[in-house]
Amino acid sequence: MSSRKETIRRRALRVRRDVKKAGNDRPRLSVYRSSKNIYAQIIDDSRGHTMAAASSLDKDLRDQLKTGADVDAATAVGKLLAERASQAGVKDVVFDRGPFIYHGRVRALADAAREGGLNF
Repeated sequence: MSSRKETIRRRALRVRRDVKKAGNDRPRLSVYRSSKNIYAQIIDDSRGHTMAAASSLDKDLRDQLKTGADVDAATAVGKLLAERASQAGVKDVVFDRGPFIYHGRVRALADAAREGGLNF
């Protein structure tokens, strides 16, 4: 019987494998959420390079947010990431939710990134 950490790691790897297959060499928007913050970055897997990143710990957002662990924080991070991605010249990405369910904070971040101009 596998442990909980092993199950989560396998789920994340399975999602990432499927995302890379369907991605057609597009950069990957990877999301990580902890109990206190949310992080997102756009990664070019062919070069192994992070093109844009944002989190609820950024100085721009930290003062504006009540907490980094709610839907409002995820929305702000998604908008900031879309802005930084457009500055880096990225329009089309593929969404990598990792081991997290597409619900709540993960969905709010994705919707805000779409509103900000990212296509996925």
